[in-house]
Amino acid sequence: MPVDVLIVGQGLAGSILAWELIQQQFRVMVIDSGDENASQVAAGLINPVTGQRLVKTNDIDDLLPAAMAFYRQLAETFKQQFFTPLPMLRILRSLREQEIAHRRLSDIAYQAFLKNYQMDVSGINSPLGFLEQQQTGYLRTGLLLETMREFLLANASYRQARMDYAEIVFQPNLRWRDLQPKHIVFCEGHHAIQNPWFGKLPFQPVKGQIISCHTDNAFPEQILNYGNWFIPLDTQHFKVGATFEPGIIDTKPTEQARQRLLQGLIKVCPGLAPIKVIAHQAGIRPATLDKQPFIGPHPRYPNLHVFNGFGAKGSLAIPQCARRFVAALQQKASLPSYCHIQRYDQTYFTV
Repeated sequence: MPVDVLIVGQGLAGSILAWELIQQQFRVMVIDSGDENASQVAAGLINPVTGQRLVKTNDIDDLLPAAMAFYRQLAETFKQQFFTPLPMLRILRSLREQEIAHRRLSDIAYQAFLKNYQMDVSGINSPLGFLEQQQTGYLRTGLLLETMREFLLANASYRQARMDYAEIVFQPNLRWRDLQPKHIVFCEGHHAIQNPWFGKLPFQPVKGQIISCHTDNAFPEQILNYGNWFIPLDTQHFKVGATFEPGIIDTKPTEQARQRLLQGLIKVCPGLAPIKVIAHQAGIRPATLDKQPFIGPHPRYPNLHVFNGFGAKGSLAIPQCARRFVAALQQKASLPSYCHIQRYDQTYFTV
């Protein structure tokens, strides 16, 4: 069966890339093991300014409008609201953070994303004050993945199957089982470290744990950023996360992480107690050494591609990166140098 593109993995990267390819009339097949992936666990936060130094995301002026346009397109197509815009309060935790915040507020390049927040917020412990982060919100990743899977099934573009790399044949033509793709794109998340063609790239998988909670007490209507994050879902439910556990690749939730998340939240919002944890999940972020995604063709096997490594910024970065990948596949544009895997030398691709 001939197809234009075989995509391995139906996480957020594989799903959005499949949608973009199909919109451009590519014949697509997505294969996925059906196991829970990091995208299903992820909170889907979109936050243009991150880190202790409050730095704008690279290429934000292109990534953010593209992401917003993409989620609007999906909302109109499927009559579902996938993205929820919500302001974020950054709780300043040190004098250094406070100094950096004041410096950013006076920088014209940050004025669209940061605002001084003077109001007191009932129930929040923040002796050094707040910074309001704008153009923020969260993506309902679980709903998006389920919707995209149904779309792909209806389009005869999805199979539940595990990729065995040994089944990929290169001669006389590229083939996997009964499929004859022109291109294979690996969107495997942290499993990419086992990939024989791209596994030597400097991935840095990070385990993250999230808890979903219930309380009868009032809580803030904004997202809170205090080293961890707090996302209000409705009047009684919220999510808290995520732990940062580099190098750990098991997806088992731990009591230690649960207590750490709860204690951190109670320190900031003491009035929330008692809190009932109704779900506890763990996932592995496909992070990278240089904090930029891995996109592009293999230097020796140009019909094999990687589209991976988005880490915690997938909801923000993937839509625009998918459009750029499709344009590059059509030879209409080139990939940006910061995300193209050609930034690494040949030693990362020996097979």
